[in-house]
Amino acid sequence: MFGKRASGNAVRTVEVPSADSSAVAENVAEPANVQEPEHTPTVQDGNVSDAYYETKATIFNALFETIDVSALAGMEPDAAREEIKTIVDEIIAIRNVRLSIVEQTQLIGEICDDILGYGPLEPLLMRDDIADIMVNGAKNVFIETDGRMEKTNIRFRDNQQLMNICQRIVSQVGRRVDESSPICDARLLDGSRVNVIAPPLAIDGPTLTIRKFKKDKLKLDDLVGFGSISPAAAKVLKIIGACQCNILISGGTGSGKTTLLNCLTAFIHPDERIITCEDAAELQLQQPHVVRLETRPPNLEGKGKITMSDLVKNCLRMRPERIIVGEVRGPEAFDLLQAMNTGHDGSMGTLHANSPREGLSRLESMITMGGFSLPTRTIREMIVGSIDIVIQATRLRDGSRKITHITEVLGMEGDVIVTQDLILYEMGGEDANGKIIGEHKSTGIARPAFWERARYFNLEKELAMALDEAGGS
Repeated sequence: MFGKRASGNAVRTVEVPSADSSAVAENVAEPANVQEPEHTPTVQDGNVSDAYYETKATIFNALFETIDVSALAGMEPDAAREEIKTIVDEIIAIRNVRLSIVEQTQLIGEICDDILGYGPLEPLLMRDDIADIMVNGAKNVFIETDGRMEKTNIRFRDNQQLMNICQRIVSQVGRRVDESSPICDARLLDGSRVNVIAPPLAIDGPTLTIRKFKKDKLKLDDLVGFGSISPAAAKVLKIIGACQCNILISGGTGSGKTTLLNCLTAFIHPDERIITCEDAAELQLQQPHVVRLETRPPNLEGKGKITMSDLVKNCLRMRPERIIVGEVRGPEAFDLLQAMNTGHDGSMGTLHANSPREGLSRLESMITMGGFSLPTRTIREMIVGSIDIVIQATRLRDGSRKITHITEVLGMEGDVIVTQDLILYEMGGEDANGKIIGEHKSTGIARPAFWERARYFNLEKELAMALDEAGGS
């Protein structure tokens, strides 16, 4: 079909300098044109020797001395894989490379992944049980499954291959990572969150972190099934979402903030116009009237940067009914509070904090550090007038994720923000397997501050029953 083995002169051959063949090879195929090829990715064996990797590199380089990359890029993924397999089989036969059938199948699969996909990452990306993939240089790849971290046997040929794959990932969403711009946030085509930090900042080689995006969107009932929240507390959250409370989700890294935010958006009425603002688009809203916005880094000339604050400000000109900010990190906190306080009920956002009260304090700090010259009391009054509910998500020491607080923001006493907990998660010890045992309990508040709002939406009876079921009066 193409390459040196093809007859005629209609197809040109790509010559690859042997000294840097792996680096060139990694940049020639753009996965943006690949629509999830139907194949089973190979999984590297734990006992793979250095000789295997040397053989793979030799065959890989020979392949790129033979193959026509421009023709390959224009083919369907399955056809491209078949063509690569045919050429690799020929190279193995011509060079008399001795491999078992299993090794040959694995090698062909890995080479296809290198050219058409994300190389050694492919088998990890295909696994649904993995939550995070962490690559610390070419030789160290870690994953998180069921809340536990473990090192894998996956490795890259060298740091250059890893860097090329990082560049391939970020280029799909119009971003770049190199020495002049060594830190980059991006996403995969399925929405999985990606962070790359490159040398010279990453001393031991490029560092790649992927927060995997689940194919099937989780619902609040799924969180109940996982034990993250009790059925009664979940009913309270459903009512909070349905009666258009302004919600702040607080939690540490990997605590499930974005997952919970996705779950709560399920209770937004389909007629509402929703605008989401994110650094890397990952929210999965199912409503028909959703506008998704994403920040943008500066270009090579240092121009064209669009910040989260820019997006939130612009939202106010787009006739939103709800504004959802994927993660509040800086000055956009002020703009989000302004939106919440000016008729955009039911808006939501997440931030990093270890408790509801700390979350409110962080909001205050973000506004202050954003350069807004406002008295402390004024900022706190703005927070009180904007935020109705703070939900705390926590990752416990056993790796499980729990919703530990459902907290109301009541008002001010002097210069202090007053809150009250509605639902708390109480830990009671560990079982024989080291899993934390606990339960969600109501604090006994029979009529929360948003009672009138629930009554407006004819949900006060359901709210009373849910609080009673959770252990309240």
